[in-house]
Amino acid sequence: MRFISLLVLGKRIGAIGQMMKDKSVSFWKKLLIIFGIVYLISPIDIIPAPVFMFAWVDDFILWIWILWYLRDELDKYCKIEKSENLSKKFYGKNIVEGVEYEVEETDDEKDSGDDN
Repeated sequence: MRFISLLVLGKRIGAIGQMMKDKSVSFWKKLLIIFGIVYLISPIDIIPAPVFMFAWVDDFILWIWILWYLRDELDKYCKIEKSENLSKKFYGKNIVEGVEYEVEETDDEKDSGDDN
């Protein structure tokens, strides 16, 4: 089993909204997310509130399982930073403005003449 970082979990949690808006996602996957939210805010828990130190453990375990179960679906919606290909953006454009320059021929270029 691969190690899951908090960054990955955060990205998957952030992708839930986009997944819920997508019409191609099955009803059952959306229902699982809704069930998790209802269980999280519900006063009824598997581990009762008087056991305060462990009352949040069942919510945490349930959400870890939901995020694990829907990991492939949520990864489709995660915002992954991609390196931008600037070659197409600046192709053929003069990106150096306000600079004066002069091309000087070297001795080697003078000797070769206009053979090109």
